[in-house]
Amino acid sequence: MLTADLAVNYRRGTKIFPYHIKADNPDYLRDAENLIEIFQEFGGRTRGELEKELEEYVGTGTDYKILRGLIKLLMDRCEFATSSVADPSEIRQLVFLEARKSQPVLPNSDKRIEVLETVAKELNTTANILESNLYADLPAQQKLTEFDSTTPLNLLDRYNLAQAQAILYKCVEMKIRVLPSSVENYRAIFGWIKHFGLIHSIIGNATNGYEITLTGAASLFHRSQKYGIQMSVFLPALLLCGNWRMTAEISDKYGKTLFYELTSEQTELISNRYDEPEYENPLFEKLKKDWAKSACVWHLFENNEVIDLGKTAFIPDFALISPINEKVYLDVLGFWTPKSLQKRLDEFKSIGYKNFIIAAWQELRGSREEATFTSENLLFFKSSLKPFALEELAEKILR
Repeated sequence: MLTADLAVNYRRGTKIFPYHIKADNPDYLRDAENLIEIFQEFGGRTRGELEKELEEYVGTGTDYKILRGLIKLLMDRCEFATSSVADPSEIRQLVFLEARKSQPVLPNSDKRIEVLETVAKELNTTANILESNLYADLPAQQKLTEFDSTTPLNLLDRYNLAQAQAILYKCVEMKIRVLPSSVENYRAIFGWIKHFGLIHSIIGNATNGYEITLTGAASLFHRSQKYGIQMSVFLPALLLCGNWRMTAEISDKYGKTLFYELTSEQTELISNRYDEPEYENPLFEKLKKDWAKSACVWHLFENNEVIDLGKTAFIPDFALISPINEKVYLDVLGFWTPKSLQKRLDEFKSIGYKNFIIAAWQELRGSREEATFTSENLLFFKSSLKPFALEELAEKILR
């Protein structure tokens, strides 16, 4: 992901566009190749050494901001770790305590060497290694232990995608019009929205298509940064789906409203989702394990259905099945606000739908205001979902 200072965009009227570079441009491909080679060559060396080399390379280029952006994306593919014979803070303490016995200890003096050798012997190492480990816990001294390399072309594609994602940091609201399409396509789009825990409302049906409204990070007053990242990483997933048109309302730093538009027919952005592992929701995994160990007479099943309710759609996470085959759906919210939650409950009430439980995790409330309303279909929880509480609520709903 790119930071705000590396984002580049331009405007035409009320529309905003991310800056894209041509991925087949030989100059950019050469820069991408050179930067990748630098990262590959600096495995095992310190972050400070790597950054110095990168600074020298950037100094030779004219596209300073683009090179910085490419470097940021490559840094995201790195892992750095502290490499030291002992905890650096412990080493510093031992050296300072030993130095107090021989004050004053001046730089490059014999006394300084004696202090380092004494402590080094205690830690079963050499004075040179000890000295290099004194501040090994500082970021600049951490060593590059892993670099997930890529190709120059993929790096440039990732840069273009990251510029589009950066625009969504300031999204107020996103509307996605999903044209009539296959059940699989509907399920994929709804599934990704659920996967990233985005606050959403859905109007429409499978025959005529759906209009999805996603709340943007700029509309939240709590946990907005975390939510903004989730909305940005949703974009590559949306690119994998078909038959959609998207309009995102963006608020710039001056409070002006702009619009970013995109369709599934576009060809400039390449999704990077194909090479990412499947994500298992730890909350869901714990619920499944706890349910399996419980004495509940109801059964818990993961749900893959899109429940078409005529004027809206419902994408629950689980189905709770009673001993006589009655069904209550469980929807575990991602991010939510009291307003979005009340709206969802009102939608279901207006169509007479009642066989559902909405579970709202307090940790993901996107508002400082607490919900002041209750419902027999609503369950608030703080850390984990309790099987017996869910079973009891399901039985109560069906009475």
